[in-house]
Amino acid sequence: MSDTTALEVDTAVHERLTALAAARGLSLPAYLSELVAAQENEAGLARAAQAFDEAVRRPGFREGFERDFGPAKGHTNARAA
Repeated sequence: MSDTTALEVDTAVHERLTALAAARGLSLPAYLSELVAAQENEAGLARAAQAFDEAVRRPGFREGFERDFGPAKGHTNARAA
């Protein structure tokens, strides 16, 4: 048996979560587990996007990226004009 703990939520919230879980054919614990995983993934993607945004501001990053991988589709290098 897995380790468990109790979580208190308003009855209305519990009913809404249970309905959402049932609509997906999941138990409430399985649904909550999926929600947590999705939120963790979203947070990780947000951190990665922020790190990429910071990286592309570094001098030479874009040129090095384009040298190694080519220009992005639909991207034109304004400095080449």
